[in-house]
Amino acid sequence: MINRGRLIEFFIIGVIAGVTEDLIAVYATTGQFSLKILWIVILVALPFAIISELIVDHYKPFHKKKELIHEHKRIMARKEAAELLEDEE
Repeated sequence: MINRGRLIEFFIIGVIAGVTEDLIAVYATTGQFSLKILWIVILVALPFAIISELIVDHYKPFHKKKELIHEHKRIMARKEAAELLEDEE
């Protein structure tokens, strides 16, 4: 489960980092800065911060696969142990 406080914390940090990075890029290429540019940069950075936080940072595509592999190994170990016990009898 996602900790909402942590989610918001990283989202805000992501927005600040994205906005700062974009403002540097805009200023470096145009030599201009205004409030209009700031608002545009914020609007552009928000969706990327959301995508980054919800999908990239919290999506674990191989987590379930690892669990299944470990469960399979446990089942196989139990079967082998049961076969060994049957062979001894």
